[in-house]
Amino acid sequence: MDKTLCDELLQEIFQKLPPSSSSSVSLVCKRWLHLYRSSRTSLSLRLTPHLAALPFLASFLTHHPSLFSLSLVLSSDPATSSFSDLLLSAVSSRCSHLRGLRFLAGPVSLSSLISLSSACTRLTSLSIILSRPIFLRWVSSFAYLKDLAITFCSDDCLNREIQLKNQYGIWESDDFDAELNLESLFLVGIRADDWGLGWLWRSCKQLKKLQLQSCQGIGGSYSSFVQCLQGIEEVELRTCRSVVDGILVKLAENSNSLNSLLVYDGGSREGLLNFFSQCRSKNLQKLDLRLPLDLNNNHLLAVATHLRFLSSLRLQSCFLVTGEGLKALGIAMSSGLEELALINCDVVEREPGLLATLGQHLRQLRNLDLSHNEMLLDKEFISILASCTYLIDLKLRGCRGLTSAALVSMVRSCKRLENVDIMHCAGIESEAVELFVKKSTRLRRMEVEESKLSDAAKMWASNKFIEVVD
Repeated sequence: MDKTLCDELLQEIFQKLPPSSSSSVSLVCKRWLHLYRSSRTSLSLRLTPHLAALPFLASFLTHHPSLFSLSLVLSSDPATSSFSDLLLSAVSSRCSHLRGLRFLAGPVSLSSLISLSSACTRLTSLSIILSRPIFLRWVSSFAYLKDLAITFCSDDCLNREIQLKNQYGIWESDDFDAELNLESLFLVGIRADDWGLGWLWRSCKQLKKLQLQSCQGIGGSYSSFVQCLQGIEEVELRTCRSVVDGILVKLAENSNSLNSLLVYDGGSREGLLNFFSQCRSKNLQKLDLRLPLDLNNNHLLAVATHLRFLSSLRLQSCFLVTGEGLKALGIAMSSGLEELALINCDVVEREPGLLATLGQHLRQLRNLDLSHNEMLLDKEFISILASCTYLIDLKLRGCRGLTSAALVSMVRSCKRLENVDIMHCAGIESEAVELFVKKSTRLRRMEVEESKLSDAAKMWASNKFIEVVD
């Protein structure tokens, strides 16, 4: 058989194998090992931060000439700052066809990034770590870059500062502009005293998605920042309390195309209320909020009044919300809401009958997530299923109060279910899982502990092509 299959056909077969099977291919013979390596288009590596890893990486990458995507991380912090540059140099010199690079192996220098741009001219996605001070003019060297993710780490080393001054004479001036093709930008760790991002904001005229995490500032003026918002469609703000209000104000005033907003762990009540009331975008479809002490009923009433066309609403750990606000939302969005998440929201457990009322209003729901409501009981959960018969995706992870009766009700009421998560639901027993797998006609994926899967359940899952994840 080995002799009858040509190299091209074997490589085509290798590319279609699932990850669980592909690793054993290389053990068959040297020919298969060579063909397997040469056909790989994607790799994810974790290395130890030791100099001995450098020749190993260089040799390893040489045997993978077709790589389009590479992810490289270290098991711990490197001993020296130059180690990351040496690793990146090895990647640059041996992976010229890369389209995507996730390089989280410590901060890299400007010179190594310039070398990367010269070697990997078709790079469209880049994720890296940088030291301070912030100097980002190198981004313009990547002509095809669409997705950029940067984590800024603390590095106030005087030697690095002197080196940058000697190499470039002065710090990056704010009057530098470029025409960048970036569509997605993810920045982590901007400090309040950081500067030098103004030109980046002005140059991102094609930006569609912006993500900020653990940021205390925006690295420039808001007059520069607003210039990237005109075509923005998705914004995610995680743990950015000191800048959330300013960003939301500019979004409300300048973005007409925003369709998705995520705000986690930060924001003032007044700033949020102003955004919900003043947002100019008529395209806002998705709202995802994790605001334990900032979100209350006034915000939900503002959403119900001004953002009636939402298709997805996700609330997590919003402890000040009551049934009054949620019922107002249910009435306002009865015809359009397709996804609802109330994750670790104690109002689900605190107010009996709330889920039943929501179900009566939100009959078009396709996705429902009630994860981590540990005291949610069968009676309350079953009451919403009676109305939401079009559910496709249902997540109940961590709902310890549910029992096997919940699964029986799901089989009876939710004939369209394709994806179900019942991990860490202690009250659900293996017999109910077996019945659920057997009776579900459209189920394609289920997350459940392996200990709850009987031999019969595994057989039914295999026969019906159901993916089971534990």
